[in-house]
Amino acid sequence: MKSKGGRHFDARTTLAAACLVLSACAGQPEKEFEQPQNVSPTVSKLSQDLTQYYAQLERRLILRGLMRTDGGGPDTPFTKEDLMRDFQALAFYGEYVSGQGFTKATAQPADLSKWEDPVRVRLLFGPSVSAKTRASDRQTVTALLDRLTQVTGHSITLVEEDSNFDVLVANEDERYDILTRLQDQRHPIGHQSASLLKTIPKELQCVVLAYSSSPFSKKYIQALAIIRAEHPPLLRKACFHEEIAQGLGLSNDSPRARPSIFNDDDEFALLTEYDEILLNILYDPRLRSGMSLNTAAPVLRQIINERYPPET
Repeated sequence: MKSKGGRHFDARTTLAAACLVLSACAGQPEKEFEQPQNVSPTVSKLSQDLTQYYAQLERRLILRGLMRTDGGGPDTPFTKEDLMRDFQALAFYGEYVSGQGFTKATAQPADLSKWEDPVRVRLLFGPSVSAKTRASDRQTVTALLDRLTQVTGHSITLVEEDSNFDVLVANEDERYDILTRLQDQRHPIGHQSASLLKTIPKELQCVVLAYSSSPFSKKYIQALAIIRAEHPPLLRKACFHEEIAQGLGLSNDSPRARPSIFNDDDEFALLTEYDEILLNILYDPRLRSGMSLNTAAPVLRQIINERYPPET
């Protein structure tokens, strides 16, 4: 989950959570979630205010030269040591204190977490999301999943049912009811994490929770991302990029990671070349879920040295 430290809270968010902490030990729901009908419900003043707030936020960020979509360039060089440092910070430390909601952690160590089974992503929409916007979101997510599959070598596909990574796009009026319905259908979200997601501070633009099969496992088996329907186009696309990417296992943020979306500074809106390298490293089979930093460090060094051999 991302927030803006002591300045302001402008970024997209990711919270990686263990099964025990967020009561997410259930299996697949017995009944698939029924997509709401595409109607035009009355939108509350709160949701309207949020729409205006995020539109203004996006404009301010762009005017400041942030929310770049170029993926990095000559102005953003990086070295092998940058990769080593940033991968360790992103993959082996948690951003939030386990069991304490959105409480920021200070250098909280964590073992490596990733998916071993194919990732099956399902989009769920609230009634306020128009057919046109749904089609655009599906196009965005399909392209992103194809890119992530190519980068990681791991199967990541968009599905209509039998999902293990749900992405909910809903406005402030709808999120509570939809999460309640998911709980009623025995979705692995669990009551504690559902309660956390039903009231999200406006400073948090979006969030993803990833669940393991037990308190002792670091293998992800389920994830749920929340994307605000109030977002304007670029913030919305940025949320898809960051939450789905961070839901694969790079769950922390680092102020030194650049060029990267795994950073609180909003310089980049969309997945960068650097992010692709980090995700490629994460899904190298030599790095296994449950590895500690001490165990993984020499393996990580070997992978990076192979990717960037010394010049002769």
